Amino acid sequence: MTGTGTPTKGVTLRLLDKADKEIVKLDRAIVGAVYKFQHEFRKNPDAGGFDLKQLKGHERLWSARVNREYRALLLRLDGDDWLLVSVKHRGHVHRNLDRLAYGINQVTGAIEYVDLQVVEEDVLRRSAPAASAPPSIRPDAPAARTEDAAPLFARFSARQLADLGVAEPLIPIVLKLTTDDELLGLAEYAPRHTGEVLLRLRDGIPYELVQEQVTAPVSVKSDEGPDGPPADDWQAAVDRSGAVVITDDASLRSIIEESDFGRWKVFLHPTQEKLVHRTYSGPTRVGGGPGTGKTIVALHRVKHLVDQLPPGHTKPVLLTTFNKNLAADLRTRLMSLGGPETLARVDITHVDQLATRVVSESDPGNSKRRIDDTQALREWRQLLVEAGDNRWDAEFLSDEWNQVILGQAVASRVDYFKVRRAGRGRSITRADRAEVWQLAERFTQRLDVKGLETHRQVAERAAQLEIARKHKIEERRRDEEERGGPGNIHAESGTGAWLRYRYRHIVVDEAQDLSPAHWKMLRAMAPQEPNDLFLVGDTHQRIYDNQVTLGSLGVHIRGRSSKLTLSYRTTREILKSAIHLLDGTEYDDLDGETDDLAGYRSVLHGPRPLLRRAESWEQELDLVADQVQAWHDVARESVAICVPTNDMADDVVARLAKRGIMSAKITGDGPRRDEGVHVGTMYRFKGLEYRRMIIAGVSEGKVPRSSVDAWAQSDRTRHQRELQRARSLLFVAATRARDALAITWNGEPSRFLRPLGAPSTCA
Repeated sequence: MTGTGTPTKGVTLRLLDKADKEIVKLDRAIVGAVYKFQHEFRKNPDAGGFDLKQLKGHERLWSARVNREYRALLLRLDGDDWLLVSVKHRGHVHRNLDRLAYGINQVTGAIEYVDLQVVEEDVLRRSAPAASAPPSIRPDAPAARTEDAAPLFARFSARQLADLGVAEPLIPIVLKLTTDDELLGLAEYAPRHTGEVLLRLRDGIPYELVQEQVTAPVSVKSDEGPDGPPADDWQAAVDRSGAVVITDDASLRSIIEESDFGRWKVFLHPTQEKLVHRTYSGPTRVGGGPGTGKTIVALHRVKHLVDQLPPGHTKPVLLTTFNKNLAADLRTRLMSLGGPETLARVDITHVDQLATRVVSESDPGNSKRRIDDTQALREWRQLLVEAGDNRWDAEFLSDEWNQVILGQAVASRVDYFKVRRAGRGRSITRADRAEVWQLAERFTQRLDVKGLETHRQVAERAAQLEIARKHKIEERRRDEEERGGPGNIHAESGTGAWLRYRYRHIVVDEAQDLSPAHWKMLRAMAPQEPNDLFLVGDTHQRIYDNQVTLGSLGVHIRGRSSKLTLSYRTTREILKSAIHLLDGTEYDDLDGETDDLAGYRSVLHGPRPLLRRAESWEQELDLVADQVQAWHDVARESVAICVPTNDMADDVVARLAKRGIMSAKITGDGPRRDEGVHVGTMYRFKGLEYRRMIIAGVSEGKVPRSSVDAWAQSDRTRHQRELQRARSLLFVAATRARDALAITWNGEPSRFLRPLGAPSTCA
C-alpha cells in the first residue's frame, strides 16, 4: 500500500459479527466518524488520511485511522477484500498488540477475532459496582471470585473444548472461569458458537449431545478432511463467518441503529441459522422464551422459502399471526429484511382477517358485524338475564361454546351428547348437555337476529370451507392418478377460486395464541409436504384461553420441535424476576406435553427490577410519574407503562399530563401518536419492547382480577387456567423491558409478586 491516493477498484469491506456491538457502545461522535470512515474506505483504502498499515507481529491485521484518537482494526483477506473486526482507541491497540488473536476455527471453518486483554479485564477482573449508586439503578454485583473456587469446566480438557469448536485462544480463560457471571461475561465477547457451546455445557447438557446438536451442524471437518479447513484459506472462511458486506452507508447504519432487529437482519446465531435453512419433512415448531429471536427466525425463514421459489407473481407463502398490529409489524420487518422482491411473494395477514376473506369468498353478500370474545360474553350475560336462568354462568357457557361446540365443529344435539370435553374441568350430565345445547342454539339465533357473528364462528366456518376444498383437491388428484392424466384443469372449488391449495408454505408467529379453528383452517390451506408449516411461539406467553393439541388437529410436530434458550433482549436480572412470576405453574408445548424454560438465560447485565408499594392508587400514580421523570436520560418513546385495565391506563395518561409528561395510549390500532411515553393494558404490549418499563397496579384483586377466585370451588380446572393466563400476561409485560423494570402496587401486592420478595401487608 503506497498511500498515493489512486482509487482502488473492487474494494470489499465486510463487518464481523460482534464488531457492531462494540461500535454501538462508543460515543455518538465516534460512531459518526466510523460511518464516514467506512464510506471513504470503500471508495479508496489507499487514501493517505487513513494511515493504513500492517500491525507489527501480525500477518493479516491492519490499522486504519478513524479519527485522531480511534483506529479501525481490519483483517486483509485477499487483495482489496477487508474485514472490519474492531474499533479501538489508538493507545489500546499499540499497548496490546500481542493480545489481539484471530484465526480460522478448525471445526466451524469461520474467522474468529478476540481481544484477549479486554476479555481478561472485563471477565476475570470485573469489580463490584460503586456503592454510591442508588438502588434503583445499581447493577447486581457479580459473584465474588475466589482462588479456591472450582472451575466451571474442570471436567473438560482443552482438547475436548477445541473439538466442540470453542475458540482456541479463549480456552485458557474458559478453564479459569469459576462463576456464572464470568461465563455470561465471556459469552458477550466470545464468537457466538463458542458462547453457545459453553452455555449448553454449563446447563448440564451431555458433551456428546452438545457435539451432536450444536457442533455437528456447523462443522466443516467432514468437508475439509480430518484436519479441518486450511489455516490460510481466508476467502473460503469468510463465507462461513458471521460477516456481512457493507454495500452502502445505509447498510451499516441499519445494523448499528435499528436495535436488535438491525443486526439480526444480517447476524443470525448458528442455532438460528440452522433452523432457518433446514429442510423439514413436515410441520415444525420453534419455541423459546421472550427475546430469543423466534420472530427473527420466522422472518428469515420466510425469506429463505421465497428465495427457493421459481420465478412468478403469485404469493405461495403465508406469514400470519394472531392480531393486526403484529401482522403490520411483520410486514414492516420483512420489507426491511428482504425488500419489495420478497414482500411481493408473501401474503401477510392475521388469522381472523384470513378467515374473513375465506368466508367472504363463499358468501359475498354476508353483512354481519364481527364481534370479539368480550362482546360475545356480554351477549351471553344478557341472554341469561332475559331467560331468567340462574343455574349457568355466562363465562362457562361462552367457553363451552368456543372450546367444545365451535372448537370441535359440533353441528347437532346428538353430536354434542357424544363429544369429548377433555380439559374442561367441570363435568356435566346428559341432562345438563341438553340444557347447554338449547342455550347455545338460542345464543346463535340471538346473534343472527342482531346481524352479529363472532370471530370464532367465522374461523370455524373458514376451517370447514378449507377442509372441503382440500377434500376436493385430493379427490381430483386421485381421479387423475386413476385416469393416468389431468382431468378438467378449469375445475373450480366452491369458493370460486382455482381448485388448488392456497399456499405452499405457511409460517406462523405467536403460534400459542391461535384457536383450534385457526389451526384446522391453516392445515387445510397447504399440502402435506416438506416445509409446509413453520410455527414459532412460547406457551408461557399465551394470553388467550385457547387450549390446543396440534396433533389432534392434523398438525404433527412430534420429532420436529426445537427450542431457543438465549435471550438477546432482556437483562438476566429482569429475566430471573420474570421467570419467578411463573413459579409453580405448568405449561404445555401445544402438543400434549409439558414445556419449560430450562436453560433460558441472557448474557446482558442491568439493574435489579425495582419493587415499590403505595398506600393508594392516587399515591401510586405519583410514584409512576416520579419514576418516568427519574428516567430522563432516555427518550420518552423508549419508556412504557403497563396497567391491568383501560380505566387505569386513562388515569396514568391524565397524571402524566398533569406533570407535563407527554404520553400516547396504545389502542387496538397501536399508539395514538408517535411521541411520548407509551401507556396501555397488558394485552396491548404483546410483541413490543422498550428500554425501560413500569408495570403499575400489580395489586391483589387486579392481578389476578378478584373474580378469578370464584372458580376455585365450582371449576378448579378453569380456576387454574385463569391464574395461568394472568401469570402469562404479567410475564409478557415484564419481558418487554430491555434495560430496566419497575413494578408498583397499592395495598396488598399480587400473589404473583411473592417470589420476587414483595412484602404482604397481611403478614
